[in-house]
Amino acid sequence: MERDELGALTVAELKERLKSSGLPISGNKAELVERLVEHASAPTADRGRMAEDLASATTELSLENETEPGAFDVDEVLGDGLPWWKTTDLMSVPALTAIGVAVLMVTAVFVFQPTWLGFSPNYEYELIDYDAAQVRTYAEDLVSFGHPDWEGRMSGTDEEANTSSYIAAAFESMGMTATDHMYQVPMHHVNSEPSLRICVQGFGGNSPCEGPLAFGSNVISFQHRVDYVIQGFSGQSAYTFQEDVPLTDLGNGSDDALWSSAGGTVGYVRGGGTVGGNTGLMSKAAENNLAGLIRVNKDYNCGKIEGNDCVPIFKGTGLDDVTAANGGSIPTDLPFIAMSKDAGELLEAAVFNATGPTGVLEMIIDVTNDQERTIHVPCGEIRGRTSELVIVGGHHDTVYHGQGAIDDTSGTASVLEMARQMSEVVNTTGTPERTLRFCTWGGEEEGLYGSRAYVEAFQNSLRDNLRLYINLDMNHVDADFSNRGNSLTLFGNNAEDMGHVERIVALYKNERSEVADRYDIRLSTLTGAKGASDGMPYNSDHGPFVYDLGGESTGRAVVCYGSGSWEYHTYLDTMDRFNEESLGVSVTVYGTFMRFLAYSDH
Repeated sequence: MERDELGALTVAELKERLKSSGLPISGNKAELVERLVEHASAPTADRGRMAEDLASATTELSLENETEPGAFDVDEVLGDGLPWWKTTDLMSVPALTAIGVAVLMVTAVFVFQPTWLGFSPNYEYELIDYDAAQVRTYAEDLVSFGHPDWEGRMSGTDEEANTSSYIAAAFESMGMTATDHMYQVPMHHVNSEPSLRICVQGFGGNSPCEGPLAFGSNVISFQHRVDYVIQGFSGQSAYTFQEDVPLTDLGNGSDDALWSSAGGTVGYVRGGGTVGGNTGLMSKAAENNLAGLIRVNKDYNCGKIEGNDCVPIFKGTGLDDVTAANGGSIPTDLPFIAMSKDAGELLEAAVFNATGPTGVLEMIIDVTNDQERTIHVPCGEIRGRTSELVIVGGHHDTVYHGQGAIDDTSGTASVLEMARQMSEVVNTTGTPERTLRFCTWGGEEEGLYGSRAYVEAFQNSLRDNLRLYINLDMNHVDADFSNRGNSLTLFGNNAEDMGHVERIVALYKNERSEVADRYDIRLSTLTGAKGASDGMPYNSDHGPFVYDLGGESTGRAVVCYGSGSWEYHTYLDTMDRFNEESLGVSVTVYGTFMRFLAYSDH
């Protein structure tokens, strides 16, 4: 095949041709093409002779001795048990030469055990080290960059920018080349502390809610972060008691007639309906011109975190769908919050179930949601001999109202520890064959904005050179895992990769049983298409690396998800829940796989 024809093939197709010819598969596309051209230009006999002679010799010797291939007696083959130097009068020199070569080749079969003859590959792995105390230090440092009041590191904020600077500096201190990629993306921004209150007016509803004449009025104040949280791409509002904006009970959100009657009011939705998540709810609210939206949590993690309450959860909202529902622009005056069960029942008693005057609402939400903001993607790189690439990533942003110690401070601290360990490996072992890159992503919580922007910016290079992406997002088991479960699921979309992972897990269980035995390590291979039940979920930063490389390319990725995180996306996701030991499972297993890939052509 000519050079131009080879150049028209994809990298995946080139690598398959190299594999079938027993050639290395590392390098960029130009290097792969050159290797195939050189191989094709070699004489055919030189390329195929050894494999053909070995197969032939093994078969012939087996048939002559009526044994299994290779199970023959060398003395018998050389003639009546005589030493070789006494057989020259019985056999020709060419025959002796052929037999000698055959013996050497058959011996090579059982020494090297080639996979093309059906032998299982014999890989060698060396577990990387793991320092749990260092991982906790990384996590504590990251948490310290949180908002002074709300504790989160929301994308597009100074808190996220400072976090990115810390991570880039950490990569530099390890001897890596560090780069802070910045992208302008759609992002809502919480500008100031919100206010949510209900007033039941005194004197039969005639007394004002506040001021010197507010006789008999009762004002219920809800606590931000604890009783309610702002939702993704919420709009702003300044509804005061004086405006008396009414509330409409929308039940579980499944009744279209209720939605159509709620225009100009704040809709109140109980969970469990047929409308799909925040995106569906906010789209319905935009289509029906609601003045605001409250979603109460009545069914998620109830009684697990805080008494019998169901703590309010932050969730993202699909910007494109809501924009389409609003006629082409994001609704800027449609505030959207989630409330806890207990807070919702107080509101219901004061408004929907009132036996006296109906409570009136104050809802002041100061959010900008129609502008772009800068998010960060810091990366550290160890340059290899080739441009073929292994990337490890986790997201450094959190929900705006919580530390995010588990989601995903745990993953970011894991990326830093794996980077530190691999830097030490390279310092000891030397330059790797493949390039190793460590990145953390901003914008994950609002829609994978950081990883999506990065993949789009480097799509051609990633499509040609990405060998594997490793994602660490909540790769963690809760500190109280004896009561919450201790499972860690390692999964990927390529059987070969998961074969390596399975063997490394077995090695880990054998060599580090004191930790491994404490956790239920599960493996899963998901090879289906995007959206299929057996496909990789598109719910974290591995999604773009698998499904957004362009053309017909599907990237290879491995992921770890942990268990026991009831505090996910709440203000209670704090360092009290942090279990640095559990992170050692995925860091060691995937770090060992990265080490293997760094110095091999697999």
